[in-house]
Amino acid sequence: MNMTHYMELLAVNQPWNLLLYMAVPVILAETVAISELYLLYTREYGGPVRTVNKIASIMAGVIFVGIFVYLIFNAVVPITKAGAWRGPADVIAVATYLACVVPLGGIALIDLGLIGKGLNDHSRMGLHAGFVALFLVVAHIAMIFGMMDPAVLGGSSGGGGGHGAH
Repeated sequence: MNMTHYMELLAVNQPWNLLLYMAVPVILAETVAISELYLLYTREYGGPVRTVNKIASIMAGVIFVGIFVYLIFNAVVPITKAGAWRGPADVIAVATYLACVVPLGGIALIDLGLIGKGLNDHSRMGLHAGFVALFLVVAHIAMIFGMMDPAVLGGSSGGGGGHGAH
């Protein structure tokens, strides 16, 4: 099957890559998104839901920074050096997946008190929600292009045992 490096990464080393690179970040981000709706609606920024939201936010950011660094050095650099990109869909999928470091890092930085310090609780949660929304958009772009056959956008076919973090 022709696949992008994004899809190949998720397909190899089953189920571990799928869990680490997809399930864990998405479950944490969805936990943040769902709890965020509750927090913004109720404005109860001091209870257990906020604690869950904060823990999931920090974990998502820290884990994704680790994923980002690992994949840059163990997938992006080797693929680029080898000239092995499989076309535009491949590049878009990988680039947007890695771009998730911005919103996930952002929510972690808010909850670690490194950005948004001067904002009140509600405004800080609004900024937090903006980062969550950005993550959802960017992650879905990555998923859509990642599931695409690279040949659809004129790329080369690929798959099975190529580059990527195994």
